Amino acid sequence: MSETTPTLHERIQGFLDFDKRIFFVVLSLLFILVRYVTNDLILEAVPGNEKIEEEGGFMIFHVFNSLGYIWTPFSILWRVTMTALLIWMGSFAFGYKAPFVAIWKFALVADIIFLLPELIKMLFFIVVTEDVGYQEIRDFFPLSAYSLIDPSSVAEKYHYPLKTINLFELLYIGAMVLGYHTVSKKSLDISTKVVLVSYGLGLALWLAFYILVY
Repeated sequence: MSETTPTLHERIQGFLDFDKRIFFVVLSLLFILVRYVTNDLILEAVPGNEKIEEEGGFMIFHVFNSLGYIWTPFSILWRVTMTALLIWMGSFAFGYKAPFVAIWKFALVADIIFLLPELIKMLFFIVVTEDVGYQEIRDFFPLSAYSLIDPSSVAEKYHYPLKTINLFELLYIGAMVLGYHTVSKKSLDISTKVVLVSYGLGLALWLAFYILVY
């Protein structure tokens, strides 16, 4: 008697069968490590950085960076929770039931996608070290709409939305479609509609709100 071929959501569930608490700790540490190295690269790109460091000119920079490292785990929790909440509510709007905790766990795992642009940025400027200014490092957002424009020619209120519109955001949406398909066992077509109407629309409204109130 032949064995039954596992479905897509069964294969995904098997792949994600690990302790999410350990994953969260590792993910937070990776974000902090990459940001620490990138911030160090920014400091090194500042002309006369050694003298400025000795005189304490980077004190504010170090304080804000330290606060950023402390906030990193909480920012991950906030992003994951909001994503799960939007998709969970969107599921109800379509008349489907899906477990919030399961969506949340999948959103946590998918959040590793947002580490990729920061990792690319860090590695790029580790390799490209000549004639690079700190402004170039700070404003480098790979594979985003922002990287395709001249920032000086676009109003500053559009900078954040253009940075947010990137390939990694599309990958994240795709991952959440698979996540919803896995936890709800709905078809990929239905899962795509739920994620686009909930998370996709929520993101679009947030960016529109940001532009309006900037």
